[in-house]
Amino acid sequence: MDRKPPFWDVKSLDDMSREEWESLCDGCGRCCLNKLEDEDTGKFLYTRAACKLLDLKTCRCMDYANRQALVSDCVALTPEAVRSLGWLPETCAYRRLKEGRGLAWWHPLVSGRKETVFEAGIAVHRGARAEGGMPAEDLLDHLWRLPKARRKPMK
Repeated sequence: MDRKPPFWDVKSLDDMSREEWESLCDGCGRCCLNKLEDEDTGKFLYTRAACKLLDLKTCRCMDYANRQALVSDCVALTPEAVRSLGWLPETCAYRRLKEGRGLAWWHPLVSGRKETVFEAGIAVHRGARAEGGMPAEDLLDHLWRLPKARRKPMK
């Protein structure tokens, strides 16, 4: 019996339906962390300060439909944005697919379980803090080297 390959293996980001596109978000919350760009290197530094709309237990936006109206610098991910944004985490499914790396083992579309994002240590629920109106100059005190994913558990 021939199994059809998953959509993310055969479609470009531009050709995905809205439902397919939205399902690529693994719910890690990393893109919702405040980031700083190093002026000398151009590298992005992540902080523990999370967007005010990020639910720190579920790592999901508390008002996804209205996020851009509520948070002035919230960026809607589109195929065009994914190609140009330098701050997307290396673990991000959109970035991985753009770079031809495929989805990681912990991605819910691969594992069949949303919990694997947490099990892999990718979700920010244990280290992020609510920004709570934190002044930008204080962000340097909250830099965070994001953890790498844990290895896939052996069966």
